[in-house]
Amino acid sequence: MINIVLFGKPGAGKGTQADFLKHKYNLVHLSTGDIFRFNIKNDTELGRLAKSFMDKGDLVPDEVTINMLQSEVDKNPQAAGFLFDGFPRTIAQAEALDAFLAGKNQEITATVALEANDEILVQRLLERGKTSGRPDDQDEKKIRNRYQEYNEKTAPLMDYYKAQNKFYAVDGIGTIEEVTERLSLVLDTF
Repeated sequence: MINIVLFGKPGAGKGTQADFLKHKYNLVHLSTGDIFRFNIKNDTELGRLAKSFMDKGDLVPDEVTINMLQSEVDKNPQAAGFLFDGFPRTIAQAEALDAFLAGKNQEITATVALEANDEILVQRLLERGKTSGRPDDQDEKKIRNRYQEYNEKTAPLMDYYKAQNKFYAVDGIGTIEEVTERLSLVLDTF
C-alpha cells in the first residue's frame, strides 16, 4: 500500500497534481478542502464549524480535521492507498495520522511538497478567485494570512518528515506536464 502526503501553499497546484497521482497510483484522494467545502455546501454541522475558521483564513482545528480524515479512511477499507491532500497541516496532525495508520499496519510512504514563490501563488489564487467563487481566493489579505498560517504551522512538517526520510520537495512552477514529470521521478521509486 502506498500512502502519499501532498502539501504546499494554497495555489501551488496540489489539486491539479492530486488528480494525476490518484489515477496513476490508484489512490483514494482525500482533500480536506474538498471535504470541508462539501460540508459547507450541504450546511452540515462540520461545514458550519469549518466555515467559521476558513472565512477568516484560519486553519480548522486539529481535532476536527483529524476525526474527519479518520472517518474518510475508514469509509474506504479496500483502498490500495491514500493521497492525503491538505492533511496533515500541523505536527500534531502528522503524529495523529502516523498513530492512526500504525493501528492499521500502514504508514506514510512519502511526503511531497510543491514549492513556489509566494508572489506567483498570490496571483494564481486571485485569478482562480475570479472564476471559482471561493471567497478565500478573492481577498489578498486572506490569502497572505493563509500563507502565514502555512509558514507557522505546516512548514515544520518538512523537518518532521525529513527525520523519517520521507520528504521530497518538487518545484511547482512550470506547465502541468513539467510538474507532473517531476512528481513521477520522485514517486516512481516506491
